[in-house]
Amino acid sequence: MKGVRRLLRTYSAVLDVILERKLVAVVRCDSPEELSPIAHALLEGGINTVEVTMTVPGAIGGLRRVTAEVGDRALIGAGTVLDRRSAEQAIKAGASFVVSPCCIPEVIQAAIDNGALAIPGCFTPTEVFTAVRLGAPMVKLFPASVLGPQFIREMAGPFPGLRTIPTGGITLENIGEFVAAGAAAFGLGSRLIDKAAISVGDYQSVTRNALMFREALGLLVSDLEQAMLDE
Repeated sequence: MKGVRRLLRTYSAVLDVILERKLVAVVRCDSPEELSPIAHALLEGGINTVEVTMTVPGAIGGLRRVTAEVGDRALIGAGTVLDRRSAEQAIKAGASFVVSPCCIPEVIQAAIDNGALAIPGCFTPTEVFTAVRLGAPMVKLFPASVLGPQFIREMAGPFPGLRTIPTGGITLENIGEFVAAGAAAFGLGSRLIDKAAISVGDYQSVTRNALMFREALGLLVSDLEQAMLDE
């Protein structure tokens, strides 16, 4: 029983951090050597929750190095995790949360078994139901550009209290619509980390984008809270 409680406290704490910080940087790059400067650029811009995708060459080694370098200042997770073995390797390398593009039961179970937070990707009510039933306390709505904010509103009916993190197509222009719809957090990819800029060593672009997203989200959340008080 003590072991179960310890694991629950572990991934519950990770969930709390994501819900508080709200912005998760989804890092896809062409070289593991780019991970460290990207992570530092994100921290400089105020985003300290970083998802290293398994599509990065040498992702496990890169994840281990990033965790060793900035793990005391950032929450590090793994993305595009497609099977139990990859999930276990990523968690062993330091990932505190594990994200998938779709709902994969063995990945959810691997995360739970190893004290990490599972964030499965969902595109349909059936996937949402499966993820919740298997114990995922948050689901990734992917691709958000296709599902749209109205999907979040509709899911609140059959799944009250559902925590969602829309990912894929979140921009400075549409993030407000997702905030208003009730999204709990946001996965930011190419609009935050421009691979073309990274290829020429422009890591400051990451910092600038991070600052803009943080400012926009802060203003939007403040406006929403004020509107709720006025009702």
